[in-house]
Amino acid sequence: MILVSGQCQSDQQSLLLQLKNSLIFNSTLSLRLVQWNQSNDCCTWSGVDCDMAGRVIGLDLSNESISGGVDNSTELFSLRHLRRLNLASNLFDEAQNIPSRLANLTNLTYLNLSKAGFVGQIPIEISSLKRLVTLDLSCYQDAGLQLENPNLKILVQNFTELSELYLDGVNISSHGNEWGQALSSSLPNLQVLSLSNCYLSGPIHSSLAGLQSLSVIRLDGNDLSSPVPEFFPDFPGLTILSLADSGLYGKLPENIFKVSTLETLDLSSNDLLHGSLPNFPQNNSLRTLVLRNTNLSGTLPDSIGNLKSLSKLDLVGCNFTGPLPISMASLTQLQYACGLVIQQFHWSTSDFSGLSNPITICGLVIKQL
Repeated sequence: MILVSGQCQSDQQSLLLQLKNSLIFNSTLSLRLVQWNQSNDCCTWSGVDCDMAGRVIGLDLSNESISGGVDNSTELFSLRHLRRLNLASNLFDEAQNIPSRLANLTNLTYLNLSKAGFVGQIPIEISSLKRLVTLDLSCYQDAGLQLENPNLKILVQNFTELSELYLDGVNISSHGNEWGQALSSSLPNLQVLSLSNCYLSGPIHSSLAGLQSLSVIRLDGNDLSSPVPEFFPDFPGLTILSLADSGLYGKLPENIFKVSTLETLDLSSNDLLHGSLPNFPQNNSLRTLVLRNTNLSGTLPDSIGNLKSLSKLDLVGCNFTGPLPISMASLTQLQYACGLVIQQFHWSTSDFSGLSNPITICGLVIKQL
């Protein structure tokens, strides 16, 4: 029997219908499950992707208001051809652990269980999913997910293909040398590292410098208690660096502002971090610069006008002094500017009229000299 491309195999359709019947979900809020109907080819169902042979390889049940649990949904773990599974943003019971039977889905390359209500220890069985490219287990802080046994090192030890790791809000409770070396020794292809509010401590280990493919680093809300590493500007493709409220201290390396690929830099709420702004080179990619509540000081350089892509600038609580550079009037993409101090007669709020609209200006102080 030759299958028409995309025509769902009968056993696959049967498994999906059984899965639907086993799940508890709010039919008035559901956008996908509620539409699944035996009279239609399951490969056309919302949230379902099939391969050329009609086997289900992708399942997106995010934001489906699913409650109860999935541990008893044997049909889900029988979809052995699944490559992508998304159960994010559901309402699983507070006592629901991440099902260890996910290990049955050995073809998974994408697994997203973020903010779905799961609690407890992340099961060691997840570490057997060796083909994962993206893993997102992020949760709301203090929601109850933790990495103790297995710890981070054991969880990621087999993830040699992983490029994106999101564990925001998971209680990892690991020292700098432990989590740093765990990542650097097992994840050579890592591009996105997002470990905000994970109860990590510092200092940030130098072994992270070996992860040269990193483009996104988010470590907000941890107690890193260290200076900003000198090697951070050396990542050739770095686009996002977010280290807000992470106990950073010492002088900020000026080279961090000169990374040509960097689009977002957030160092806010590190009140022991000091330094000044450099002369910004042309062709800078910065879109978001947030230095709120740091101890950075000095004057704003005239070269800030080189930040042609800048849309958000937050300097509230900093110690910058001196005149506001005229060159800022050329920042036509600026939509949000906070903590600015105007100290020249020829500057007034009307000088912002050439900037993009709408623009939010907050914390503006005008000092007539």
